[in-house]
Amino acid sequence: MENNPFRIVRHVLRTEKGTQLEPQRKYIFCVDKRANKLEVKKAIEHIYRVKVSDVHTAIVHGKMRRIRMRAGKTPDWKKAIVTLQVGQQITIS
Repeated sequence: MENNPFRIVRHVLRTEKGTQLEPQRKYIFCVDKRANKLEVKKAIEHIYRVKVSDVHTAIVHGKMRRIRMRAGKTPDWKKAIVTLQVGQQITIS
């Protein structure tokens, strides 16, 4: 995997569930499918200048969609739930 942290972390997921997790110091990110937990941890610490205590990852499978007469599938992607150490927070606007 590349060493560029901006290629590992794609974007922050701003969802209703994600905003409910923020008081617990948990943030949800869309990350590269090939990245492992250690790479995600280092990338978050580099980009946001915080200390990460835990990382949980999950592969989100794409959904079946239909466009006109053809069936297709949205791509699979990887989700990372990052827990920060006590006293750390990320300000997301």
